[in-house]
Amino acid sequence: MSESSRDLFDFVDRQTAIKIVGGFAIALVALGLIAYGIGIEKIRAELARADPAWLAAGCLSTAVGLVAWAKAWQVVLRVVGYRVPFRKLVVTYYAATFANYVTPLGQAGGEPFIAYVLSRDTEASYEDSLASVVTADLLNLLPFFTFAAIGTVVLVVQTTLSDQIRGVAGILVIFAVGVPVAAVVGWRSRRRLGSLALRVVAPVARRIRFLSVEGLRERLRELNTAFERIAADRAALAHALVYSFVGWLFFALPLYAAVRALGESISIFLVFFIVPASTLAGLTPSPGGLAGVEAALAGLLGTLGGFSFATGLSIAIVYRLASYVFAVLMGGAAAVYVVSRN
Repeated sequence: MSESSRDLFDFVDRQTAIKIVGGFAIALVALGLIAYGIGIEKIRAELARADPAWLAAGCLSTAVGLVAWAKAWQVVLRVVGYRVPFRKLVVTYYAATFANYVTPLGQAGGEPFIAYVLSRDTEASYEDSLASVVTADLLNLLPFFTFAAIGTVVLVVQTTLSDQIRGVAGILVIFAVGVPVAAVVGWRSRRRLGSLALRVVAPVARRIRFLSVEGLRERLRELNTAFERIAADRAALAHALVYSFVGWLFFALPLYAAVRALGESISIFLVFFIVPASTLAGLTPSPGGLAGVEAALAGLLGTLGGFSFATGLSIAIVYRLASYVFAVLMGGAAAVYVVSRN
């Protein structure tokens, strides 16, 4: 076994590895059961006619989207005083994406781990890394909800929505309003939240040798300083937001490519609604929302796109190959490289 391989196994502890492998196994079984219920032969026949050129186009779109998000990350990092070469940061971003995509519920709270990867691979402190990661993620939410809102408005105008789809649209609206409100409230109450966190952690810190309340207080102070420096540079935030919008657009386009790969057609506005709606299923406790996202996509494509469930699931599989699987493979290679160079 090579030195880099041993480093990678040290980097991921055995318990985490077992959870990841178990999560993939359960998700794949669930996905297999869904396919079996629809009809394995029907899905196989649909996938057999998939155009590899459109699949490649979807993979390329995913790659461009991730590169754009890495660029937004670089802009935010510059605000806190770190000029990381873009070529290096792209690899780090792919590695961080891999960590998010293979960890159950990684998309729901992978920022601390991503900040750890960034701080290990650059000269940035953990506090500055965490502030930049959280800021970049919040910026990415704005185009997410903007495109979802555009798709929702077009759907409401052009079609009569079922109760289920209205429920999904309602959830998107709640997130679109709730997340910015929560971010503003959290920002204005950051000092009180920090004090509350210290009071909660203090009893634990007193029992652990390598933790201290004063050390945690200093970390929170440094984190708050980093956030304030980022928030003060509105021009840089606007610059990063442009890359966030570009990244999200190229993140959504693989679904359009997947539909075209099977010789079907779909409105781009419908794509703008379906991708955010299906992403909500990514909060299921499986790596990258595996099985949950595919099931949601098949249902949405069948209900809104008029496709059969076999075609809908086949489109979902091609889409996830071009987005999720491609990102995991590229990110895995990047993770090995990042660990080896550290």
